[in-house]
Amino acid sequence: MSEIVNLSPSLRSLNPKISPLVPPPRQLVSSSSLPRIKFLSFPGKIRLATGRIRAIDAGKLQEIDDSPVSVELGPISSERHFDEVMEEAQKVGESVVIVWMAAWCRKCIYLRPKLEKLAAEFYPRVRFYHVDVNAVPYKLVSRAGVTKMPTIQLWRDSQKQAEVIGGHKAHFVVNEVREMIENDSIT
Repeated sequence: MSEIVNLSPSLRSLNPKISPLVPPPRQLVSSSSLPRIKFLSFPGKIRLATGRIRAIDAGKLQEIDDSPVSVELGPISSERHFDEVMEEAQKVGESVVIVWMAAWCRKCIYLRPKLEKLAAEFYPRVRFYHVDVNAVPYKLVSRAGVTKMPTIQLWRDSQKQAEVIGGHKAHFVVNEVREMIENDSIT
């Protein structure tokens, strides 16, 4: 279950030698007037820059947005893997968004990067995964009640809470998914 976190341009501009996708696993110590920035590495998972990041621009100290730009949807490749994801999320009390798609589905392909940006908005509170319906057993697809592509479902406590069928314009689908997640956060 690895995730790729894309860093915002403002964070990458602090050090152009940092890879655009993953910062190096080291700790940078700034001068005494600036805070410490830590780069954390989780083997097999993600690397993130943590802490407040500030830049001095024209003599003024300003905060830089250090949140990820997008988070790659984690793949689910089997029924066993699906059950593991649900179990892990239930242990930590997280909700999971599952995007059911197919490699041949144009709307799925077009929607995916937009959902990866949405995943960054809710990271790490909500985990996003994708399932290629042609690469998993039909039993899993029918168990989830998926009949159309793309289908985006919100799961909590191993139960489907809500779903959006994405057969219309991408920005409408993304807004519906955002509402679905925010409504889940309220309850």
